[in-house]
Amino acid sequence: MNTIIHTPTNRLDDSVDFYLKLNFKVISDDQTTLVSDGRVIIEINPDRFARAGVKLFDTSWKQVVDKLRKITTVIDIDHGYLLSDPSGVWVYLMEAPINNNYDLSSTTPSVLGNFAGLSLETIPMNTSFQVWQILGFSKKMGSVEQGWVSLANADEMTVSLMKPLSCPHLFFNPSLTYFNGENNLAIIEKIRALNIPIAEEITYFNNSGIVDNIIIRDPGGFGYFIFND
Repeated sequence: MNTIIHTPTNRLDDSVDFYLKLNFKVISDDQTTLVSDGRVIIEINPDRFARAGVKLFDTSWKQVVDKLRKITTVIDIDHGYLLSDPSGVWVYLMEAPINNNYDLSSTTPSVLGNFAGLSLETIPMNTSFQVWQILGFSKKMGSVEQGWVSLANADEMTVSLMKPLSCPHLFFNPSLTYFNGENNLAIIEKIRALNIPIAEEITYFNNSGIVDNIIIRDPGGFGYFIFND
């Protein structure tokens, strides 16, 4: 897998403990700490310059970067490039041999449920859409005109872009989304039982005042939407 979610931390042990509680598995703790639930790989980075975002790996990004520089700023970093999409999310383009074939066969789903990809709120929808297309993501559903569009790359990582003022709850860019349908209430109770702090309890989408959706954050601030649809 050559798409990795990147989360910062000021205390590595606290972040690892957060993910272990949620039934993520540590798949690497050598030079880089990686955890996974079988659907997504997350790098936990204690470097003080680390920022929440996405890491994409390829042998060369030169042609892609040439296209990106026509619509946004891209800077050189060690072993690759760094840009920010219009939503403010950092994207690390890492140049390395493509050998990130991590064995996830024994990795079971996390407490969070069904992984549905990365969610971003963005003001210039069309520019964000262009950036992710150049990065190798293709449209799956929706459209810029509708105010919601979903794209995916070869790793089946989904990125959902939403227009501003469309989500009546806290929104942390970037956030990972888990959709659990009618099972979401039980999953919320499991999260409570683990004493995972809840950033927001959401009742907006029903008329009974039921907390049927929640938002949590890891110790580095990366957001997680635990939603029923």
